[in-house]
Amino acid sequence: MRGRRRKRPDVKPCVLIVVENLPVPPDRRVWQEARALRDAGYAVVIICPRMHGHNQPDETLEGIRIYRHRIHLQAKGFAGFFLEYASALWGETRLAWRAWWRHRFQVIHLCNPPDLLFLVAWPFKLLGVRVVYDTHDLWPEMFEAKFGRGGLARDAMYRAVRLAQRLTYACADVVLATNETHRRCALEQGRKRPEAVFIVRTAPKIVQAAAAANPALKRQRRFLVGYVGVMGSADGVHHLLEAAAHLVHRLERSDIQFLLLGSGPEFERLLAQRDALGLRDFVDMPGWAGDDVLFPALATIDLGVTCDPPNGYNHSCSMNKVLEYMAFGKPQVLFDLRECRAVAGEAARYVPGQSPTALAEAIATLLDDHSARQRMGEIGARRIRQELNWDRSVEQLCRAYARVLG
Repeated sequence: MRGRRRKRPDVKPCVLIVVENLPVPPDRRVWQEARALRDAGYAVVIICPRMHGHNQPDETLEGIRIYRHRIHLQAKGFAGFFLEYASALWGETRLAWRAWWRHRFQVIHLCNPPDLLFLVAWPFKLLGVRVVYDTHDLWPEMFEAKFGRGGLARDAMYRAVRLAQRLTYACADVVLATNETHRRCALEQGRKRPEAVFIVRTAPKIVQAAAAANPALKRQRRFLVGYVGVMGSADGVHHLLEAAAHLVHRLERSDIQFLLLGSGPEFERLLAQRDALGLRDFVDMPGWAGDDVLFPALATIDLGVTCDPPNGYNHSCSMNKVLEYMAFGKPQVLFDLRECRAVAGEAARYVPGQSPTALAEAIATLLDDHSARQRMGEIGARRIRQELNWDRSVEQLCRAYARVLG
């Protein structure tokens, strides 16, 4: 009989994962999801950008096929906004059709931001492909935090971003939410049925915390304070630099070294700010770091900092760095953010508002209290082992895929 070739019942479908804002493997959540799906028997293909040294256009890693496209990176303002997303959509669409002809995927897994990937997915949905929407961030809140509101252009763009979010929800058969705030948004803004929304928390694998410390990172100082993450306009790293200046110059804390790992659109400006504040000898900023640098650094720091300022977007985020500090048994200081508090609990010291001076004083107080640091680190590591580890997230991920293909 002519028609579609029947699938063997013992062979699971092919999944196409599309992610725009980071490549794999550096995008830890996406890479862990891909490996988990591979281990569950799925064939996995990923489309992602070329950046951070991962520039091979086509390669296979650990049995996962990866296609990478060019992207106009991190341009600023509305013109840059359009240029970046237009170039990404072109590359994603082109590679998605290549993947379709080569792999005949049955599921397309969209990882935001941005919420424009429904444009890539809709043609395949019409061909019977199922759609998973993986909400890493709430894009309208991210847009507002980055560009603000007010004025015809900004308000029009905000409405367009909100519409794109609704259309992505409408396109999705299943939604993966990183936390309860994202789940509530899917139910209320996206009008998704509760049984179609699964909380798949971003969480570290416990084995990652086995790295050995590297005392040389302390530059012969007593303490090392760490930051890990993106360095954009909404990430608050400038607050941390001002806090470091207060500690070094006003409080005369020459016993503290800072290590800021990461990069982003504000990296060069932050380097200039560091130097202008007279912190070159106290603040190391080596840029983007792979696991071979990141894990020893996390094993070495005495405390971690999350300096993202309070706003609607940051309140909705479960920060990767918060979980990574906890996985390595490190206490942390952070501005008081709703979802970060829900994750860290008593493993963190919370600073109200977004004052660099208050942040500096909280860092100094915690560094001088060894017993508190030890207790908080133990609490964080225990929460990772018992509640927030990746194995629990894999269970939810597999349940979501069972539903989308059921």
